[in-house]
Amino acid sequence: MNLFESATLGAYQLKNRIIRSGTFEGMADYQGHPLPEYRQLYSKLASGGVGGIITGFAYISPEGKAMQPGQVGIDRQEMVEYFLPITDEVHQFDCKIFMQLAHTGRQTRKQETGLDVWGASNKKSLYFRGFPRELSTRQVYLLVKRFGEAAEYAKAAGFDGVQIHAAHGYLIHQFLLPTINNRNDEFGIDAQSSIGTKFLSMVIEEIRKKCGDDFALLVKVSGSDDFFTRFTSAQFVSLIQFLDDQKVDGIEISYGTMDNALNIFRGAVPLKVVLKYNPIFKTNHGIGEMLHNALVYSLMRIKLKPFLPTYNLEYAKIAKALTGIPIISVGGFRKGAEMRGCLENGLVDFISLCRPFICEPNLVQKLEQDGNYSAKCVNCNICAIMCDSGQPTRCYKR
Repeated sequence: MNLFESATLGAYQLKNRIIRSGTFEGMADYQGHPLPEYRQLYSKLASGGVGGIITGFAYISPEGKAMQPGQVGIDRQEMVEYFLPITDEVHQFDCKIFMQLAHTGRQTRKQETGLDVWGASNKKSLYFRGFPRELSTRQVYLLVKRFGEAAEYAKAAGFDGVQIHAAHGYLIHQFLLPTINNRNDEFGIDAQSSIGTKFLSMVIEEIRKKCGDDFALLVKVSGSDDFFTRFTSAQFVSLIQFLDDQKVDGIEISYGTMDNALNIFRGAVPLKVVLKYNPIFKTNHGIGEMLHNALVYSLMRIKLKPFLPTYNLEYAKIAKALTGIPIISVGGFRKGAEMRGCLENGLVDFISLCRPFICEPNLVQKLEQDGNYSAKCVNCNICAIMCDSGQPTRCYKR
């Protein structure tokens, strides 16, 4: 496989094997409508030569909105007209675009959304705190329909497909994880596979029913997590085998949950920025809360993983050996030589990047001109922490 050859993803041909991974934009108004900066972002990325774009996560239902301000929504019909000009512009550059669909579940806060927090169970998150309300069986069925409707709106808005966000501790991931899912209904953990796939299965089926087989359906998963009872390799194998049976069009391999977010995007820990902008760790609280924050931060820091090149590749290689579905690997790709090596050795089918595209939207052009080019991103993580600030996502080191 070659980095700059065309490749099939679902019913589409991508002009190369480089994908921009889903990245929070912070470029929407309070109703979830994309702002002009959102359109400019995706136009710039598409013109920079990337083969495919996965948008930042869009909420499919208001209570599943992120705590970060500026998240786009795809939760109602009226949103279609706002996204049509964006997809039209992206397509002018022979680039495919997929909308990432998500519900945060317990990983949000009522202080920001104004709505009750719901989860697969009532187990609280170490990071987000508070006890979520457990979704009833009926509510889960209703959310299946919301995912299907959101995909239908995305299709009407000109997207080439959707990516179901089943990673990073968001709602679908919460159902998959035995650490969180202690339900006793049909959406509980399967005794044979030791994971909870019923919700995801129904979401996939609903989207297929609403949008047809020609509409690309991708799924993002985490290889493991940082809970005390970790998601095991055997459970990851079961998850990939399940997705293989579902015949999804692409699987993106990531890592972790927001309870230890810096293990999803590894690198520096900009503590001063965290204390200034993160609504959970801000230091303008009382002494009791400050001490609690210090304890939580210390526990999170103990589990911090170092930044290493291609840090999710071990999970991607496992997945690649289990299925013929295209495997997309994200995490730690910075050098052209690394990307080429992974593809030429058949370890993955697509390379996806997040932070390097924040720093260099035209990174693909630079890689095409120089096969050994190294991205300028230094993994300072200020861009990620500043997602809490209300400012649009951008690079702070350029």
